Amino acid sequence: MSSLLKVDNEIKTKVSSAEDLVANFFPKKLLELDHFLKDPIINITELKEIHSEINLTVPDPILLSNLHDGLEAQNAKKRKLEDGGEDAVTGTKVFVMPGGMMKSNGNLVDLIEKVKPEIRTLIEKCNTEETVAELRTVEGEAASYLDQISRYYITRAKLVSKIAKYPHVEDYRRTVTEIDEKEYISLKIIVSELRNQYVTLHDMILKNIEKIKRPRSSNADALY
Repeated sequence: MSSLLKVDNEIKTKVSSAEDLVANFFPKKLLELDHFLKDPIINITELKEIHSEINLTVPDPILLSNLHDGLEAQNAKKRKLEDGGEDAVTGTKVFVMPGGMMKSNGNLVDLIEKVKPEIRTLIEKCNTEETVAELRTVEGEAASYLDQISRYYITRAKLVSKIAKYPHVEDYRRTVTEIDEKEYISLKIIVSELRNQYVTLHDMILKNIEKIKRPRSSNADALY
């Protein structure tokens, strides 16, 4: 009897959770995300406004009076290091950024910090109701948004390191600007997708609320 009561209580909890999502939480989040999509922070038309200055100066070129002698000197130093001479350095190489730390794009960091909680909230709500399979699909998609943000930071970091190493190559600088613009557009798309997913889930749970109330031991009856 106690096990039956426990199952009954679990069913009641799931039903209550599902009904709260449909009646309260989903409509609330839809309004919030609609408002977010109208925020000026995510509606910049001139993307140059989100550009971040790369404070890495281009050094003066080094002129060698005798190219042959210069190459010989470099090769000799290389051989000395390879042979473990007095100038040999052991351990991991650490590249020191000229002028100190190269900061991230502040405009995008601010926007990302506003978007990430919305992604995490959707993932959390998907975990509260496992009866509808669609929720697990949405959860996976939301997790991929967080992965996308991580990839942006990693890609940008590699490019900035290239700029520090090869300051005379203009294409690296332009590529940083390009990925910043791409990430800005992607973040707006993510917010729009989050809103759309709430619409889909609201409809899905509403259609299946009776099956959530009276679940069967068999999974033969698929949800709509």
